[in-house]
Amino acid sequence: MSRARCHALFLAAVSPRGATTRVAVRRGLSAWPVLQEPDMEYQDAVRTLNTLQTNANYLEMVKRKRGDPQTQLEAMKLYLVRSGLQVEDLDQLNIIHITGTKGKGSTCAFTERILRSYGLKTGFFSSPHLVQVRERIRINGQPISSELFTKHFWRLYHRLEETKDDSSCVSMPGYFRFLTLMAFHVFLQEKVDLAVLEVGIGGAYDCTNIIRKPVVCGITSLGIDHTGLLGDTMEKIAWQKGGIFKSGVPAFTVLQPDEPLAVLRDRAQQISCPLYLCPPLQALEEGGPPLTLGLEGEHQRSNAALALQVARCWLQQKGYQDAGELKASRPSLPGQLPLAPVFQPTPRMQQGLRHTEWPGRTQLLRRGPLTWYLDGAHTTSSMQACVRWFRQALHRCERPDSGSEVRVLLFNSTGDRDSAALLKLLQPCQFDYAIFCPNLAEMASTDNADQQNFTVTLDQVLLRCLAHQQHWSRLHEEQVSPDPWSTPGQEQDGPASLLLAPHPPHTHSASSLVFSCISHALQWITQGRDPLFQPPSPPRGLLAHPVADSGAMVLQEAAAIHVLVTGSLHLVGGVLKLLEPSLSQ
Repeated sequence: MSRARCHALFLAAVSPRGATTRVAVRRGLSAWPVLQEPDMEYQDAVRTLNTLQTNANYLEMVKRKRGDPQTQLEAMKLYLVRSGLQVEDLDQLNIIHITGTKGKGSTCAFTERILRSYGLKTGFFSSPHLVQVRERIRINGQPISSELFTKHFWRLYHRLEETKDDSSCVSMPGYFRFLTLMAFHVFLQEKVDLAVLEVGIGGAYDCTNIIRKPVVCGITSLGIDHTGLLGDTMEKIAWQKGGIFKSGVPAFTVLQPDEPLAVLRDRAQQISCPLYLCPPLQALEEGGPPLTLGLEGEHQRSNAALALQVARCWLQQKGYQDAGELKASRPSLPGQLPLAPVFQPTPRMQQGLRHTEWPGRTQLLRRGPLTWYLDGAHTTSSMQACVRWFRQALHRCERPDSGSEVRVLLFNSTGDRDSAALLKLLQPCQFDYAIFCPNLAEMASTDNADQQNFTVTLDQVLLRCLAHQQHWSRLHEEQVSPDPWSTPGQEQDGPASLLLAPHPPHTHSASSLVFSCISHALQWITQGRDPLFQPPSPPRGLLAHPVADSGAMVLQEAAAIHVLVTGSLHLVGGVLKLLEPSLSQ
């Protein structure tokens, strides 16, 4: 590894060997603020919610010895009863249930927006949140207010506290389970016409799967992720995801590889679930104008195609006549799944697709000389899609008349994901700098409970960032094999002309830096040139390093700076919190 080009910048100079001992004294992330803020009541609720997060030591124990998943699902039903609801009460929510590995949040966002364009009152439950936890529970596309969140939180929390059995091993639900229960209560009290539920990590044993009668289900693109929970093969993951199928409830899937598709088909047949394969969006566009999507990226077309089928099925089941005129049907091949209908999207469907917003996914922010490319890709397939989108966006952007362009990667990866594989996919983007930092917006984050995470320690996340940095440096030294997207015909989204414009590497092209938090990383990247991000001066000595100094000069003089933020939705959320302060209000 070229150690001269590989550096870590924490609050003080910290080497990989000294990270654990020096950073440990700077923890205090769970301390309560002394002053009472105006929104203290909401922050107090979020802090209490955070106590339901699994602490790091307990999480490691659970990984070593997992309980029976079916028992965990039964426990969720008991929590529901203790909260004052029966499983039957959820039937009136007219639920749309979406699972998958890549794109399920975007598919839910498309689906919700399409149905809202019909004048329906929608509920939407998703995870994770980017800036504030109340983003996970939405009414008509908007996060519920701090007041509504606080009211429902304390009502549910106290009810569960009053009914817990002290002799029970787990007397309160975990973080995600609690929010799932809370979403059910909010949607019922707000009398939504429908609720779109994004499945969490799992499927068969996910806590959202206590619902008995969804109106329709959908499965987005499958891939390898969360192998410790779901299994280490595509077939095992498909079996888990197909666990949301219900007898007699229509379900739709995008095109999958043969093996997982066969698992989904068999799973559906076993319980008499009608499962359909979505035709590509192009088939729905034939004979009409091209569909405009509110979310960028070629991969979003698959998500939009699934959302249209799911939304149309829901409308038909509820007796809506304006649900899209059927086109000529396409016969299914023997032994394959039946194809979903090919129909003409209605004007309201087109409006919904066009106006869909889903922050942190293929999102662009243009701020002076800086362009921020935000995408929470965290699997191999989603990172490939992210790279294609980033390359296309770079190709479309206007080139400066004079001056240099600088490309910066801001990356982090969490959990058991293979960060080396993700970073290898990013190599062809020809970044001048690779920046690594934990998913901490600021070192002193005690005033924002929404950003706290007790499932890992600060030492762990900093050491992981150093590992990312080492992977990146090693990849550069090995001179990764030629760009897999550079061969004509391999580019899924267009001709070879979409390749990056010539970008001669600077002398610092292998440089990488590690910062202790997102704020410090952004301070170095922006060099005061982002008109909206103007933080206080960094601590003295924070950027006192030769590579940081030389890079600062390059960034200060660059005519254009392109920053890709990826690898973790939590990282993207922390960046958005700092770049868009209005999201925290």
